[in-house]
Amino acid sequence: MNFSGSACNFGNGGDNLTAVQSKPDTVERLYGQHANELYHYLARRCPDAATAGDLLQETFLQVVRQPDQLAKVAMPRAWLFAIARNLLARHYRQQRDPQPIAQLWYEPAEKQDSRLAVMREAIQNLSPELRDTLELRLEQELSYEEIAHVLGVPVGTVRSRLHNAVRQLRDLMNRQEETNQ
Repeated sequence: MNFSGSACNFGNGGDNLTAVQSKPDTVERLYGQHANELYHYLARRCPDAATAGDLLQETFLQVVRQPDQLAKVAMPRAWLFAIARNLLARHYRQQRDPQPIAQLWYEPAEKQDSRLAVMREAIQNLSPELRDTLELRLEQELSYEEIAHVLGVPVGTVRSRLHNAVRQLRDLMNRQEETNQ
């Protein structure tokens, strides 16, 4: 992938933008560092690989179209996830009858331990805010600060959402165990 003409460059830290210089490989570096994890994030939420690939490319097209924005970004990884998440939401808003995102992501490939099925169902039943926050932490391993950036909320809200999600999941699992005994 060649993004010649990009006006931004990474600083010495690799993932932190500290200076804007005119080097054409900045977006290409971002792509090399984050495209794989962004694709997996999108693929778990899309009905097919082609849609996930299209959304991934659109994510990086937005980066190319906004070189002035890239220069201001403190957390490029979180910024890319935020773009991808917004594009995914827009994609599903444009669909007339979309399959629920959580159903796509948590649909088991085969029957496994019954506790995993209960956990998947419990995660599906979380509010979208709690589910998104939990997924970004567990699946994407984003820091609290990065999650806050992706979701556009304060770090304290991320902590609260994660606490509430874990509490709700624990309560449900405890009730399930009591029912099975």
